[in-house]
This record gives sequence, C-alpha cells and structure tokens, in this order.
Amino acid sequence: MRHRIALRVGLVGFRIGSDWRAPIAALDALYRDYPRADFAHYSVRLEAASLARRWLRPAVRTMGDYHLPDAAPLALAHGLLAAEMGMNLQVALGHRRHLLLHAAVVARGDRAILMSGVSGAGKSTLALLLSQRGWRFLGDEFALIDLTTGLAHPFPRPISLKNESVALIPPDRLTGPLLSGTPKGEVRHVAPDAAAVAAMDEPARPALMIFPRFGFPLTLQGMAPTETFVRLTQASTNYVALGEAGFRALTRLRAEVPAVALDYPDGEAGVAAVESIWSAL
Repeated sequence: MRHRIALRVGLVGFRIGSDWRAPIAALDALYRDYPRADFAHYSVRLEAASLARRWLRPAVRTMGDYHLPDAAPLALAHGLLAAEMGMNLQVALGHRRHLLLHAAVVARGDRAILMSGVSGAGKSTLALLLSQRGWRFLGDEFALIDLTTGLAHPFPRPISLKNESVALIPPDRLTGPLLSGTPKGEVRHVAPDAAAVAAMDEPARPALMIFPRFGFPLTLQGMAPTETFVRLTQASTNYVALGEAGFRALTRLRAEVPAVALDYPDGEAGVAAVESIWSAL
C-alpha cells in the first residue's frame, strides 16, 4: 500500500499499510521508541470501505492476514484505533507460538504479575499506575506464555485508556491523540516508557496472578485451583487451538502460580493492594 510502517513489539513483527497517510503518521509517533521490524509475522491493511469512501466521508475497513468480514468500518479520524484493533486481531487469531492470555503484565526484577479480567475490570489502569511506580511494563493486551519454560514474554503495546481512565495521563510525548466518539467511547493510547521498550526481549517468570474488578469495595480473596483454571481458559484466545501443548502450559501456570481475586474502588487502593500482596509472597 502507498503508506506503510513495519514495527516490532517483543517477539512479534507487524507490517501495517494504509490508503491514507494519517494513520501511519499516528503509528509512527506513538511507536517512536520501538524498533522497526526486519520481518513481519502479520500484516494489517487499512483500506477504504469503497472507492468513494476514500475521499468522501472516509471510512476505514481493517483487513489483514486475519479479519472479521462483518466488522463495521471506522471513521478515518479513528484510523489509529483501527490499526491497533487490527494488530490485536492478528495475534488473537493467528499466534500459535505461545499460550495467549488476555492480561496485563508487569514485573519487578525477573518475576511478573499477570492481571486478567473482562473489559472494564481495570487491568490496564493498574498496569499503567504500577509502571509509574517502578514496575516494568510487559504488556496490556496479551500475556505470551512460553509453552516450554512457562516464562511470560513481553508484548508491550501501548496501553488503551478508555473514558474516565483517559484523565489519568496528561498529554505528552508518550500519548496518542484523544479519539472521541469511537465504538468504545473516548480512547487515548499511552506508549510505555523507553526503558520498557528497551527491555522487551527480556522475559519474566510469572509469580502471581490477579483477577481484578474495578469499582467495588476493597476485597481480596484467594482462588481455588478449579476456579483459576476456568478463568484462565476463558482468558485465552488460543488455548483450544494449541491442543495438548496449551493444556500443559495452562495447567502448569495454575499449579505453580498463586491466584487471587481483587475488588478495588479506585486506582490508588488497587495499587496499594497489589503492592501489599506482592510484599507478602
């Protein structure tokens, strides 16, 4: 395509092409600290929904190695979001080298916390706030668990803040544009700091799993292995496709890593609870 960029995020390379310059320019700015990929594992294409919609009320259709035929196009003003969603989709549907968990990951030293939950559970907010307090950011969208070693490999894509969480970060060199009126409401992407990007080839050993839930009175509860197993299967996009290897990786994670459910009312309370749990390990 006329406008394109190649990016490497951890172990994964992407090639993104666009019919318009603006989405590629936004990606180039948001990913300024990331290496450019020599090899692309996945391709994303931002195409006009029709010939006329390239110029008249431009509408972006997200295509690629994997795509959803029935997905509604986005406005060109939301081209960055279309690209990010396209990158997520390629990994969710195509990645088979690791067990994928929908989770945010932060680490201290060589030990990591996996935070998994449904959209709105607050895992992205917690990961961002912890990264501002000295934790290394390994990822927000996916945890990549090595099928043999059990290590969590970094996949430090920019954090997608939505609606009320957008106010957590004032605009600076690490933030993308404020996207209003998207299907997800207000969205702003926040790139991890340069140190997290520089360390994205350094895996960490999962030492704790937290299943957070935002907006509830502070409650901490241990989880039975059976519940942990069910939640992990629900959080994985490729557990079934991986077959026996995925089952072994998931059961190893459940057996070796303690898991807790954390309800928290706000970011500060959530961070304090995570720090307290970590200190008690």
